[in-house]
Amino acid sequence: MNKPQLLVHDHEDNVGVVVVEDLAAGTEMLCVVTADNSDFRLTAKADIPIGHKVALKPMKAGDTVTKYGEDIGRMIADVAVGEHVHVHNCKTKRW
Repeated sequence: MNKPQLLVHDHEDNVGVVVVEDLAAGTEMLCVVTADNSDFRLTAKADIPIGHKVALKPMKAGDTVTKYGEDIGRMIADVAVGEHVHVHNCKTKRW
């Protein structure tokens, strides 16, 4: 089996985490859902650093971001599937 480039913790998550260095735009990523080891493919729309998030579905400003099956923040800008999700377009709800 190939090594995954993106991990998704729960089927309810709308973001996954890049787990390889130097992920380039246009890469068709092997994505693994750790809850049950299922997998799927998704194309990265940008260069995305290791540890950063990727949108698994289109999201609009104000939408809740879900990772680990938990609310981790809200979008402050719209993103398409495969786009980079980080502090430039996602903020915590804590403050």
